[in-house]
Amino acid sequence: MPFLFPDHPTIGIFGFGAFGRLTAMHLADHFPLLVHDINPDAVSACVSAVTPGNIRAADSINVAKCDIVILAVPVTEMRALITRISPHLRAGAIVLDVGSVKMEPARAMLEGLPNHVDIIGTHPLFGPQSARDGIAGLKIAICPVRGRKFRRIAAFLRHVLRLKVFVVTPDEHDREAAVVQGMTHLIAKVLVRMDPLPVRMTTASFDLLLKATEMVRYDAPSVFWAIENANPYAGAVREQFFELAMGVRDQLAGDKCAVVTVTAE
Repeated sequence: MPFLFPDHPTIGIFGFGAFGRLTAMHLADHFPLLVHDINPDAVSACVSAVTPGNIRAADSINVAKCDIVILAVPVTEMRALITRISPHLRAGAIVLDVGSVKMEPARAMLEGLPNHVDIIGTHPLFGPQSARDGIAGLKIAICPVRGRKFRRIAAFLRHVLRLKVFVVTPDEHDREAAVVQGMTHLIAKVLVRMDPLPVRMTTASFDLLLKATEMVRYDAPSVFWAIENANPYAGAVREQFFELAMGVRDQLAGDKCAVVTVTAE
């Protein structure tokens, strides 16, 4: 890794919820980390499980002064955090977020962060549940917003953490995520409300559906809100799904031949 980061940079993480902790656990073997969270106990609960001394709690100013600053907070809190830390960011620093949507965070960072920092939007396409067996081979989207240092970040993610890296624009990301994440979380929310679901005489396809539901069942409410409301394309996808579902329901209540024809297609 020295060829990627010869200066041994420090990393600061704002937000130590489920994904902030997951991020820290996979970076602690490679960098010294400073972490700030509004709940101090969230940090201390994780420190003992990683390399001694590699994760330390710090105040917001010292975290903001790190070489690489990761914003692992809900989209709704990002602008306020950016306003608070901007005066303390060092020249040449890299600031990146890890949110589920990219257009609004990219806009917030461009408008609120000083010109002397590089800006990268990232979206790890996995969470604590899907990363239980390791993150090698999982996917991450990178959205360059300002500067060229995203190439170094992408190389680290690809060659050291063994992630599959996709470089896309924030708009491209949100268009695809509106379907990929929007539909997954929407269907999972409905299935969770149908609990208890059968677990004995299940088919392979139903087992996969349950597995997908379990992967997002315990996500924070702010994650679901961001996926469905902060993505400008999610609303249209959601309405299309409801409209098509209503159409299928109407077919089931009507002519049997019409249902068979649609199914055959």
